[in-house]
Amino acid sequence: MTTVAVVILNYNGEKLLRQFLPSVIQHSHPAEVIVVDNGSTDGSAKLVQEKFPTVAFIPFQTNLGFCGGYNEALKHIQHELVVLLNSDVEVTANWLESPIKLLKNQVDIAAVQPKILAQKQKTHFEYAGAGGGFIDLMGYPYCRGRMFNTLEPDTGQYNNQIPVFWASGACLFIRREKYLSAGGLDSDFFAHMEEIDLCWRLHRTGNQVWYDGNSTVYHVGGGTLSSGNPRKTFFNFRNGLTLLVKNLPEG
Repeated sequence: MTTVAVVILNYNGEKLLRQFLPSVIQHSHPAEVIVVDNGSTDGSAKLVQEKFPTVAFIPFQTNLGFCGGYNEALKHIQHELVVLLNSDVEVTANWLESPIKLLKNQVDIAAVQPKILAQKQKTHFEYAGAGGGFIDLMGYPYCRGRMFNTLEPDTGQYNNQIPVFWASGACLFIRREKYLSAGGLDSDFFAHMEEIDLCWRLHRTGNQVWYDGNSTVYHVGGGTLSSGNPRKTFFNFRNGLTLLVKNLPEG
């Protein structure tokens, strides 16, 4: 069995799987590609099983959500390293090599994020992760490659490998054992910042999180809630406060 699994969580994502799964299959050898289905009611489960026979398939009867789906999925596989990959991500040739090498060579690194560019404007960074995530003194998360809603063009300015505070859940390389021992993704977040919380917990137990600009993926993004949706505003504020309450020391 290969030591690396690319795990795609799917819920009614037939169109996205048709568009992006072929690139994952093409460029991910020798990793095992796994689609975890969160109780889909469209044709996506049938599509994977009939059109992509080399892809492993794990079906759940109900929608466990983003956090719950990945938490349960990683209990069902035995791979040393996993890549949590959104279904709306287009990967590139050799995208696995550098982050996997980084993880294998430095045992204190628990998680790695590649360079994340916008699939709809491939010359620019994408909002969710961009060139690696940080958090300021007020507890506000930000990324290299974006300033509020302004996204930088990619001119190679972040083609490096550096430690960061958090890595994007859109494409997250992580040691399976570290993921599970940290408690996985917190389902109470529902949407937004759950990966920042996970990375913070990894830091608190002596692990490192890195960004690797030698690997590039393209993310569509914006699929959970639109920018003008009041629920998005609610989750951003609530989850930002939850991050601080959960992870800052008392007193």
